[in-house]
Amino acid sequence: MTGKEHNKLLSIFFFVQGGLQLFGGIIAALVYVALGGAMLANSRREDEQVIGGVFMGVGVLVAIIMLAFAALDLLIGFKMLKERPIGRTLGIIGSILSLLSFPLGTALGVYGLWFLFGDKGKEFYALTGHDSRQMYAPPPPPNSWQ
Repeated sequence: MTGKEHNKLLSIFFFVQGGLQLFGGIIAALVYVALGGAMLANSRREDEQVIGGVFMGVGVLVAIIMLAFAALDLLIGFKMLKERPIGRTLGIIGSILSLLSFPLGTALGVYGLWFLFGDKGKEFYALTGHDSRQMYAPPPPPNSWQ
């Protein structure tokens, strides 16, 4: 596979992960808010109402965090798909963050770091930079044998 194909595949993986996180965040928020609302509606004591409010607050907090991570993954996928120079930097950050999400995120993180720190990734993003004449060349061998 070429660097362009690896980059496109990695951007698709970031879109998929972002979509899954978006879906999971919405479902988690709905469940927590529904449970909190049910507790508030059926509570007779003040402490039961507090617990219902806490559930609703946790639901909103979980939704905000999950939506922020989903938005980051979707942004990374978009920048990498459009072959922007910032895509490499965002891809590295997203890959490192994805390592914590076992098992699919871990696979995405390892693949992303392998490509972005590998020769194909460096060469691809060197060619898509602002100076298209710049070519990635490996460093010369050391002069230790002379």
